[in-house]
Amino acid sequence: MSTALTLPARRAAPGVFIALALTLAVGWLVVTIDGGQLFSQPTTVSLLHVAAGLGLVAVGQTVVIIGGSLDLSVAYVVSLSTLVAAEAMAGSNAGLLPGVGLALGVSAAIGFLNGMLVTKARINAFIATVGVGLLLKGYLDNGYDGPAGRTAPVLVQSLGYQRIGPVPVSFLLLLAVAAAIWVVLTRTRFGHHLIAVGGDPQVARLSGVRNDRVLIAAHVLCSLCAGLAGIYLASRLGSGAPRVGTEGLYDLESIAAVVLGGTALAGGSGGVAGTVGGVLLLASIDAILNQLEVDAFVKQVIRGVIIIAAVAVYARRALRKAGS
Repeated sequence: MSTALTLPARRAAPGVFIALALTLAVGWLVVTIDGGQLFSQPTTVSLLHVAAGLGLVAVGQTVVIIGGSLDLSVAYVVSLSTLVAAEAMAGSNAGLLPGVGLALGVSAAIGFLNGMLVTKARINAFIATVGVGLLLKGYLDNGYDGPAGRTAPVLVQSLGYQRIGPVPVSFLLLLAVAAAIWVVLTRTRFGHHLIAVGGDPQVARLSGVRNDRVLIAAHVLCSLCAGLAGIYLASRLGSGAPRVGTEGLYDLESIAAVVLGGTALAGGSGGVAGTVGGVLLLASIDAILNQLEVDAFVKQVIRGVIIIAAVAVYARRALRKAGS
């Protein structure tokens, strides 16, 4: 058997956690000088809520990127799943399980479509998932003018706002999902096959891996994670929101978190632990800028610079490995 099938997912690059620690230290100092409190309970709770939503999407994005693919439809999947869940629940606790099941089912179907377009139709993942995203955008824009449906009260009370100390239940959900994906990537045949496909599809195919099945499953997992993020956001908002995914920039920011966490954009290596670190880094920067009351435009510029720097570091690392 080829060694391509036995390579474990690369350990999370410690750099993202060092960057996170430095960011929090410098941020605390600057915010304190400005007269604010970075580590107050309200700020910490808000930071972890932001990390939970983005993190669920980013963990799924990690799976497809490790496989050498990409999903730019996740923002629209998030928006659609909030609406499907809220409309199915209709404000009733009895509709909780049908609403969650339907939202995840629709998300999985979108992921399956993405996977089929990438593997069977041989369409570039960027084009295929952008195309599916635009189809969803058209449906959302034409079908909804604003919020719709009502989320089950029990979901709002539990997933939306309940916490253990300063840690929201939603963040614990993110950690549970990340741990499950970590097990899948490092302890299962599917995980090893996914890494092999992302590293060298031809070698993986010659080694007996069914590349198409692996990539389709990866896209389904990615969309399921986006659907779960949508259910969480519906619990926070109390209703479905047709533009919450795109306004949150979950497509681009999830990719940024994955890259910041050390996963190779070309596929074949990476891990969810680093992605969670990247998510926390982005959420921490957002919290610091909010405490300093930085203009929204300036915030986006700063986040853009961070993303560009992360990709530049990745590109230099890839060139250095190619030259060695």
